[in-house]
Amino acid sequence: MGVIMKISEVPQDDIKTLNGVKKALYAVDDQGCYAKTTTGGWEAEEVVLNQVIGDFDEKAGETASRVRNNETSPIEYFMYKNWMDSPTLAQAMGLYHWQVKRHFKPSIFKKLDDRTLAGYATLFRTSVDVLKNFPGED
Repeated sequence: MGVIMKISEVPQDDIKTLNGVKKALYAVDDQGCYAKTTTGGWEAEEVVLNQVIGDFDEKAGETASRVRNNETSPIEYFMYKNWMDSPTLAQAMGLYHWQVKRHFKPSIFKKLDDRTLAGYATLFRTSVDVLKNFPGED
């Protein structure tokens, strides 16, 4: 069983990552019932989040080189740029994990239809043209 946090114990560290916005969570009130409350974040949460973002940025940089060397497709690069892993990307696209992994292969990527590419482009907030003509930015 996890630790139950009381509303009075909810951290209010006002972390930079939340940019002054409060987020909702549940904690236990004085009567022992779960109640919604808000938090300005927790310093430990921000440290971990920044490490995760740094990891994704590093993977995106490494993947950009692999795309330029025709070792993977731009799908993998944009996945990391958007802080996703392949199971998350598969779920967001409504595909099986093995299908997304297959789309990382340059030979398969080049054969993808515009409808599939449009789905990826929408998810990545880019265009099909950018996916097809990878700019190689790090």
